[in-house]
Formats: sequence, C-alpha cells, structure tokens
Amino acid sequence: MRNGTRVTASTSRYRLAALLGVVLVLATFDATAGDRHAGYYYPPPERVETYQARVRTLAGMTVKKRVAFVTAIAQQLTERPYPSPVAIFAKGGKKEKMIIVSNTPGRLDTIYRVRAYLATLTASARLTPIFRELGMEETLTFFDLLKMIGFEQITVSDGAAFTHQVRFE
Repeated sequence: MRNGTRVTASTSRYRLAALLGVVLVLATFDATAGDRHAGYYYPPPERVETYQARVRTLAGMTVKKRVAFVTAIAQQLTERPYPSPVAIFAKGGKKEKMIIVSNTPGRLDTIYRVRAYLATLTASARLTPIFRELGMEETLTFFDLLKMIGFEQITVSDGAAFTHQVRFE
C-alpha cells in the first residue's frame, strides 16, 4: 500500500506501459522536431544523417536562387516524353530544404535505391560549370552543390513508407 492506495502488479504494469508509451511518443517527436513536412509530404525519417560538406555556401545565395535551381530541375523532368519519376521541390522559410518524393510505387523505397539515385545526381552535378571551374569535379558531390547553393538538408522518400534525410554541415 502506498499513500493509502493499494498497488497491485497489474497497476504497476499499467503505469509502466503508460510511461513507455510517453517515452516512445517523445522519442518520435524529438526525431522529427522542427520538421513540419514529415507526415505531410513524406513519412518521418527513421534515421537522419549528417554530411560534412567540403564547401561553404556561396555568397549571394538567396531564396530566389534556390527556387530557380529546383524549378530548373523540375522543368527538365517534366520535359521528358514520359511522366516524371519524382517530384522535387524546396520548402522551409528560406527554401533551405530540398525534398524529392517518388511518383512511382516501388521506387526510392530502400536506402540503397536512394543512395544510387543520389549518386546519379552527383554524376550530373559534376558536369556543372561551377564544379569544373573549381577543378573539383571528381571530389564534390550533389550534397556539396546543394550546400553551395544554401540548402541545409535533403529529404528523399518513396512517398509511402520510406524516407531518408541528410543534413549538411
């Protein structure tokens, strides 16, 4: 008996289950804290990686330039003779978050497919004049290009159950 209340094994189990439930909710909240797009455009990421960029954000990078960059990529995708396999857009108060969501079931649904897709984007980024001018086309990645433009993170999702997020430092 505690404070005049009898504590039974079932009461203790109930309290333990309730406490565990609160801990799990708080852990989920902490993992997606600050990511108001999780649960709207994509499921919350199970894991968030950090990428140490090899470059800094270039001076003069603005919201307008990030929007123009994403718009140019999206336009290239829609000009193809087949439906775009992904939706790509920028979000955040300063459009500092790039989001890529698959438009096709079974695409970008594993970490391996996402990494392969990002590697393909790196191959394309290495053809850009800025990488050639820096003489680092063999070294820099798509993540570095995004960092140069002022993006702080990229989120890639299958749009159903899998999401991978990378934050840039």
